[in-house]
Amino acid sequence: MSDYKKTVGIEVHCELKTNTKMFSSAANAYGDEANSNITLLDLAYPGTLPTVNYGAVMLALRAALALNCEINEDMFFDRKNYFYPDLPKGYQITQARTPIGINGYVEIGEDENSKKIRIHDIHIEEDTAKSVHQTDHSYLDFNRAGVPLIEIVTEPDMTSSDEAMLYLEKLRQLLLYADVSDCKMEEGSMRCDVNVSISKTEQLGTRTEIKNISSIRNVGIAIDKEATRQEELLNQGIVIQEETRRFDDVSGTTILMRVKEIGNDYRYFPEPDIPKLHLSKEFIRDTKDNMPMLPDDRIEAYKKRNISDINIKKLLQNKPLSDYINLFLDEDIDFVVLSNLLLGDISAYLNRTMKDLTDTNLSKTRCLELLTSLKEGKITNKNIKDILIDYLETTKDVDTLLKEKGIENINDTELLIKIIKNIIENNPESVEAYHNGHDRAIKYLMGQIMKETKGAANPAVANKLLQEELKKV
Repeated sequence: MSDYKKTVGIEVHCELKTNTKMFSSAANAYGDEANSNITLLDLAYPGTLPTVNYGAVMLALRAALALNCEINEDMFFDRKNYFYPDLPKGYQITQARTPIGINGYVEIGEDENSKKIRIHDIHIEEDTAKSVHQTDHSYLDFNRAGVPLIEIVTEPDMTSSDEAMLYLEKLRQLLLYADVSDCKMEEGSMRCDVNVSISKTEQLGTRTEIKNISSIRNVGIAIDKEATRQEELLNQGIVIQEETRRFDDVSGTTILMRVKEIGNDYRYFPEPDIPKLHLSKEFIRDTKDNMPMLPDDRIEAYKKRNISDINIKKLLQNKPLSDYINLFLDEDIDFVVLSNLLLGDISAYLNRTMKDLTDTNLSKTRCLELLTSLKEGKITNKNIKDILIDYLETTKDVDTLLKEKGIENINDTELLIKIIKNIIENNPESVEAYHNGHDRAIKYLMGQIMKETKGAANPAVANKLLQEELKKV
């Protein structure tokens, strides 16, 4: 085990879900033909002036609130000066001294293992053009130039690759549920820069920054590989330089890009073409009041409705299903049944057909009809499997589908009692096991009832009658 302690800080760039860019009217749309979504301002033509996209400011504010930040009510933009082909102005418009949010945190882990990762700041800026490098030349796509970004900067609070990955998973979830960004790392709408240093003392070591890592898994690999590289150098007596490196996912190593710039190289100064922005208390309050339900609030709501921990975890991993189940939070229904239905047969259908829930006919009203039919014993769980495809793909009601498929369920109490008495008589060992407190016995007996009725018995009715008859034996 290494004597060196890892220290990790992370900077995340996240593109905001706006229709247009941060300072121009060009469309903010991923995947369009290269250089089709541009204006003269995006190309830095002389005489063009930026105009602030207030929708982007609102989304950035929403993100800052979701990350428990203090809000800067008065802020201005700055010019960050550097020269690179993807930045035609020769500077990037950002917020160096008055970020929209400061001193926030993201909580990772659970209960006694929980930990707060402090957010130093969250600031608004514009994205650069996309560079596409080939063997002997490079291309530039200015569709991305000027797309609104938030940069989220942590304090160096993480001490392992596991903590870093937990932080990024929680951050991605928060931003996704706050409806700030689609957070698609494979499309570049969420990108990570990682700062790694190692030390044997409480004094931090010399950090290395690893740029533009494309997945949360690769963040974990990059941190461990970089820490190993630094340890090997230190053990050889070599002094660590402050560098900028990139992670190569083919070789699984970090590769030197350049010696690290220092902040003064950027020559920040206030952007003269954009007036100071003031966020009123009313604007901040309205943004907070209209915040979509965040993951922790959803967890609390689901637990109150007795949804299992494993189902809660699965729901939070599938935002469309979580949003759908939220439509029913004011209804008096069995959420255990609903969550099992959504995560079971319905999810299997959606995965098999590659559809979204919105592509089906499962409206709230039709879902309530399905749940009511189950509760009243009109249909069984087996029946749902028989009618589900038609129920999702057509507008036919439960009664019509049962009739069309010739499905009849046994709710006749006298007939069920007769069947149950016969099963009890033929299974004395299971009856004895039941009276001795073995739970599996009643499950076995119920299985015999369903077998005898070919699955047509109403499980709720049959179970109740079975227990009543067992008490008489």
